[in-house]
Amino acid sequence: MKNTQITMVIIFGLAGLSLTGCGSPYLRDTEASMKSGQTAWKGQEDFHWPKGKRAAISLTFDDARVSQLDRGLPILDAYGVKATFYVVPHNVQQRLADWKKAAANSHEIGNHSLKHPCTGNFSWSREKALENYTLEQMGHELDEASAAIEHLLGVRPATFAYPCGQKFVGRGLETKSYVPLIAERFVVGRGAFDEVANDPAFCDLAHATGIDLDGLDSEQAKQLVDQAVVEGRWLIFFGHDVGEPGRQTTVATTLEALCEYAQDPANGLWIDTVATIGKYIQEQRAGAIKGLVP
Repeated sequence: MKNTQITMVIIFGLAGLSLTGCGSPYLRDTEASMKSGQTAWKGQEDFHWPKGKRAAISLTFDDARVSQLDRGLPILDAYGVKATFYVVPHNVQQRLADWKKAAANSHEIGNHSLKHPCTGNFSWSREKALENYTLEQMGHELDEASAAIEHLLGVRPATFAYPCGQKFVGRGLETKSYVPLIAERFVVGRGAFDEVANDPAFCDLAHATGIDLDGLDSEQAKQLVDQAVVEGRWLIFFGHDVGEPGRQTTVATTLEALCEYAQDPANGLWIDTVATIGKYIQEQRAGAIKGLVP
């Protein structure tokens, strides 16, 4: 009996060493997390927005729609606000010169996939249904989209927005998340139709939440911003068309009010692109985790 007890102590002792010793899987995982910036650390007190800011906002727009150029960019540029445009390469080609100007003016151009695949329950997506995709196919299309955007606009996308906010491929028991593909390729993957802003000390940057801006009036949008300030969060708005109220449309007056509100120093807001804010969070995490590793 004594020999058995001694053996068990030795086994558990060695197991403890494997978790905490140099070269252990735990430390290797931690070091890998430092490089990827994906690991959260404990406590909001460990995170600080730059220059005394209390929250962050990113304005994002999907699909490379014409109204974003004609109605959205003039508002953004008037206030000096930089936004993120998640584009499908085919749509970029329709107004290539204007999209080149947007990129040259430091607006972020992100990847929104090659074919905009969503669930086949949308009749328009039946021929590109996520239910019929494989991870290999999705990875190939992500890379093709990034290459096409770089060829057209001279910038390599650093962030991605999930079409329809959906993050799966396959069916039933064969359903798989493609979030890991995004984590391998991009600093941030933005979701859609979510209900809460991102906690910078906790969120998974590979599927950061996105809040629908389409259809909101200025007061509704400001309420969401004010809540983000109270909680010290990163609020990523997403929209589609820009103009008068309508289906999948960010109201132009709401966009203007948001830009003005965010630029007021009294409100303590940092408004910038997804890539810029995402990289800041990534660097904060890497620095905090590095301080915890012996």
